[in-house]
Amino acid sequence: MSTDSMWSIGELAEHAGVTVKTVRFYSDRGLLPEAARSSGGHRRYGPEALDRLRMIRSLRTLDLPVPDVSRVLDEEDTLEDVIAGQLQELGSQLSALRWREAALQLLQDCTPEERAGRLRLIGAVSAPPSTASLVRFWRCWLPPRLPARVVSVFLEQAVPQPPAAPSPAQVLAFARLHAFVSGPCFSNDPCQPAAHRRDDGYRPAVLYDGLTEAFALAAPELRAQRPPREGEALDCFVSAYARSCGTRDTTAFRRLLSRQLAADPRIDRYWQLTAELTGPSAPTPGAAHDWFRAALDTQIAASAA
Repeated sequence: MSTDSMWSIGELAEHAGVTVKTVRFYSDRGLLPEAARSSGGHRRYGPEALDRLRMIRSLRTLDLPVPDVSRVLDEEDTLEDVIAGQLQELGSQLSALRWREAALQLLQDCTPEERAGRLRLIGAVSAPPSTASLVRFWRCWLPPRLPARVVSVFLEQAVPQPPAAPSPAQVLAFARLHAFVSGPCFSNDPCQPAAHRRDDGYRPAVLYDGLTEAFALAAPELRAQRPPREGEALDCFVSAYARSCGTRDTTAFRRLLSRQLAADPRIDRYWQLTAELTGPSAPTPGAAHDWFRAALDTQIAASAA
């Protein structure tokens, strides 16, 4: 094709309905290769450049970065993959904006006396927030040497995922939860409960496998707000503790377990804040534990009467 049948940069810009500056910008970045140069050294473009320029403009209208546009045009990445990546990034940005909006609303609605304290809480949390501090807390609290599979299952149940569109109250609950789990675990106040500090022969993996099953059995009871009671779920719960200790589920063992499962203010606070974050429709392992403890105490009291 001779340069006489090609378009100048101004002609291409006119056909595409853009400015010469726009065409030059994409040409300089390699998105719109020139077909030739005139005898005077001016850029010349073939008719195919018009379709390519229109494609570039369409992709840029979606705010795709220039490197992503280049990869799509050169078929290094598919348009589908690039769009999926952009949607994921946009979702993170929207989530961050929603958290910032709820956090600002929280600060706007509180009293002047509360504002400084809430600002400190919120300022310690990223937007959107990370659950890394919650995971660290549980890894400190859980028994040592648990299999990775068991830890993963427990963390999935115990670590609440921040809502994508939180209310101001949920932002405050998460900020308080983050502050709570970020506190030190003092050497004279062991992080792990008494039930975890056992003699030789204790098998924590057996316990947590059994607790996962027991919590699943109790979930319908909690969602229906039924009072704590005997049944398959409680038997599964007690059996998990008994098998982890290498003993049998007897009346004497149930009495002993009832004393060991005393309330732990630290964990109770964690589950209270978690419930504020997730709402009543998502029963937590903490709520299940309290249900089991009450059911066990009720059964023991009834058998002693």
